[in-house]
Amino acid sequence: MRVLVVEDDAELAEVVGAGLRRHAMAVDIAIDGPSGLERALVNAYDVVVLDRDLPGLHGDDVCERLVAAKRPCRVLMLTAASTIDDRVEGLTLGADDYLPKPFAFKELVARIQALVRRSQPALPPVLSTGSLSLDPARRRVVRSGRTLDLGPKEFAVLELLMAARGRVVSAEELLERVWDEAADPFTTAVKVTVSRLRRKLGEPPVIETVSQAGYRIEESA
Repeated sequence: MRVLVVEDDAELAEVVGAGLRRHAMAVDIAIDGPSGLERALVNAYDVVVLDRDLPGLHGDDVCERLVAAKRPCRVLMLTAASTIDDRVEGLTLGADDYLPKPFAFKELVARIQALVRRSQPALPPVLSTGSLSLDPARRRVVRSGRTLDLGPKEFAVLELLMAARGRVVSAEELLERVWDEAADPFTTAVKVTVSRLRRKLGEPPVIETVSQAGYRIEESA
């Protein structure tokens, strides 16, 4: 999944971004309202983690403009104000969820994952095909009884391919969903990551390359 963190505390934003990347998320960061809104209007994010008290453009205004623009992203609003009225007001503006500061990082991760599940067709809690299973909550991949040690990008690519349920996923879509805005569109990162993933998954092959189209999971894997 791809996440935008809009938080004016640059140090907190970097800490949150680093933590989310360890959970196989592609994360971009903005430290004020105008740059956050610009990124959210240009890029396809699954979730925008939006601080309410932002310089330049208040978080409420950012949220309202995203809703008005009918962006498909979910908005998780953060604020130091934690009264019921504050929460109700944030949700009324169009936010999908609300998390008061300070927050437990694992709760932030859980809420982001829940928002993404809500925005997509229902998937089983554990994705599986043939001898291969992937548990997103536990960050665990098993094939033929063997637990695999995958890096965050490898895990994210495999999760996206398995969630596609046989649909061909283009390299462009993988780059958009798994990497952040700093990724070079001409990079070989997708090809290299898929190659490493294939080696770790072992035989018989799991990931099929569809010429001129992209990748998909072999149903008999």
